[in-house]
Amino acid sequence: MEHKMKETLRYIQETLGIHTTASPIAKSYLDRLPMYIHEIYKLYRTDLFHTEIILAELKNEEELSIQQTEKQVQQIKNLLNQKVVVVLENVQAYNRKRLIEKGINFIVPGKQLYLPDLLMDLRESYTHPKAKQKNEALLPSAQFLMIYHIIHRNNNWKLEEYPFKEIAQKLGYTPMAITNAIDNLKYHELVEVQGEKEKFIRFRNDRHELWNIAHQQNLLVNPVIKTVFVDEKPKDLFLLQSNASALPEYTDLNPSKQQYYAIEKTVFYGLQKSNALVNPNEYEGKYALEVWKYNPLTLVDELPNDLTVVDPLSLYLSVKDSRDERIEMAKGRWGVRELKK
Repeated sequence: MEHKMKETLRYIQETLGIHTTASPIAKSYLDRLPMYIHEIYKLYRTDLFHTEIILAELKNEEELSIQQTEKQVQQIKNLLNQKVVVVLENVQAYNRKRLIEKGINFIVPGKQLYLPDLLMDLRESYTHPKAKQKNEALLPSAQFLMIYHIIHRNNNWKLEEYPFKEIAQKLGYTPMAITNAIDNLKYHELVEVQGEKEKFIRFRNDRHELWNIAHQQNLLVNPVIKTVFVDEKPKDLFLLQSNASALPEYTDLNPSKQQYYAIEKTVFYGLQKSNALVNPNEYEGKYALEVWKYNPLTLVDELPNDLTVVDPLSLYLSVKDSRDERIEMAKGRWGVRELKK
């Protein structure tokens, strides 16, 4: 990897507190692009916040034309269906202003990082984001790993016994996403990382204490992004019951008339895109689909039971702020203590 790209990755780590890597894009991707794009840019792929990004390093910055750059970036974006960030070593102030006006993602290593596609504009004069990260919640992927570790305590397959790459394959994440999740857990002092070539995760506390620490420090997030009501349950799709439909499994709450199901976000948005949802709306329907930030099915996979409900820890986090009187009563009789049995 060349010097400019190494500087770019170092700057991303300094400003965002994220360690990431980059590699030249695959030939199958290159072949989709017209030849002149190869002549103007060196193209790399990386991951930021679980999003695959194309870093387009401009080879000759003296020929920078904002109008042409806008067209080229749009062409790369359309042909590869990925977000594009232009990497520039030196850029005049008026050109920076025009890049921002056009909404073009760009990085000038050591000076400015402007990523409107990721809702971000960080300059070197800004407060270092790691300074406030400790007060922020866990990444959903980091929470997923922690809960997986807690609820699979009696399983043969244990997170601490496998390197990062195998964890990613097992749990359906990219290696980059798992690395970011573990970095996040490490930053919050919940894990240690051991090993040289192959790295392993080691949780710093026993399972009971781990949950309590994360809970007391307000690190845990509600797994539900939003709830969408539909008139028919999606066909040919196994979904776990959630919310008031899952609580009877863990409490003495009677089943609710409203049927709740958890669905992972990419699955939901895929159904939405293909118009497979019947009368989706925010208000009412026979079925309530809770769109989750992580995969509820993978989380309970291989547990030694036949439950058709979401895991108890994520369930607790999804209803703990509920104002529904029935759920309030159930929580009072249930409590976090019950979740770890």
